[in-house]
Amino acid sequence: MAKTSYACVECGYRTPKPLGRCPGCGAWGSFQEEVKAPPRKEARSRPETDLLPLSQVDEKEERRFSSGLAEVDRVLGGGFVPGEVVLLGGEPGVGKSTLLLEMARRMSQRIYYLAGEESPAQIKLRAKRLRVKELLLLRETRLEPLLALLERAPPEALFVDSVQTIEAGGSPGSLVAVREATGALVRFAKESGTAIVLVGHVTKEGVVAGPKSVEHAVDATLYLETAGVYRVLRSAKNRFGPVGELGVFRMEEEGLLEVKNPSEAFLLERPLGVPGSAIALALAGERALALEVQALAAKTPFPAPRRVVQGLDSRRVDMVLAVLERRLGLPLASLDIYVNLAGGLRVMDPGLDLAVALAVYSAVVGRSLPEELAVVGEVGLLGEIRSVAGLERRLKEGERAGFRRFLHPGNTKNLAQAVERYLG
Repeated sequence: MAKTSYACVECGYRTPKPLGRCPGCGAWGSFQEEVKAPPRKEARSRPETDLLPLSQVDEKEERRFSSGLAEVDRVLGGGFVPGEVVLLGGEPGVGKSTLLLEMARRMSQRIYYLAGEESPAQIKLRAKRLRVKELLLLRETRLEPLLALLERAPPEALFVDSVQTIEAGGSPGSLVAVREATGALVRFAKESGTAIVLVGHVTKEGVVAGPKSVEHAVDATLYLETAGVYRVLRSAKNRFGPVGELGVFRMEEEGLLEVKNPSEAFLLERPLGVPGSAIALALAGERALALEVQALAAKTPFPAPRRVVQGLDSRRVDMVLAVLERRLGLPLASLDIYVNLAGGLRVMDPGLDLAVALAVYSAVVGRSLPEELAVVGEVGLLGEIRSVAGLERRLKEGERAGFRRFLHPGNTKNLAQAVERYLG
């Protein structure tokens, strides 16, 4: 008899009976029934597994093929690897299906597109708008017939939109169905060499819905996010490339267009000669970017001043504010401080500390920084400016973006010296 349990769709917490609120993550009404799938009959007849010495493993050069989009190839680490399984997450309407069709239009490989959420007519309408001339559609969402079809004529790439629509040992979208479908498709990818992209729904916290074992099973997890008028593709996990790498797109009527120069795009509306603005040379994965850090200081009407941070690590910003107040004597106790990374981008980089410090100091004293100045550096608790990774790449990006003066750990040792030089 099959055993029934209940699992939280937000965090995977399991219980023998449904609960109103999850003890693991605190979500309400998030429990779904999970029926344990019966064991496969063919599992009993499998041959015994032999040990494989590492010295006998055939070392082959990693052979990649392009997705057709340079920004996607950058995030993947150079393109798709045969047998790779990629999980693509994002909010509804952010452009996941559009991104898949953009890749299908440009790739020369044999591609199957499993359309589980939309009808063929809907896909054809979008494909016509994106100028996709030919596409091989799959409408089978039952796992066993789907695997049989794929094994008869395996493609070079398979796009699954989405994995929550596949029926496998449970109702579509349930935890057991998502886990079984992902496991089966991963095994097929490794055996056949087919590169697979699985589209996954995201929860209200912004992570892919379903058990964490799904993310552990795949080779790469990518998120497509909204950043102002742009779309940002970010890698949260990648076995074949850097983590934290990002690609930038702009959504237009004709589809997703690659942004070849993100620094220029994010600095396009930068105001000049205004206090509270500093240009930071950030590093996202392997990519250097010139971004604007903005700060605003306002007298607070409350006993405890507000600290509002957008796009940056709020804990690091709090630390920088404490250094400004304690080491430089900047009066912040009666001021609300707002810090924002302009453009809607989100970057967690210690090298942004110096830009945050100068932007806040500039906003408080009402003096602007030089327009041609770009800064980079980590601020320590003693007020020192510490070295950062990829300094040479950051400086080259700053030069390419048109900046001529740079403040970095190589020419400035402490925050007080930097403030005296440019805001004293």
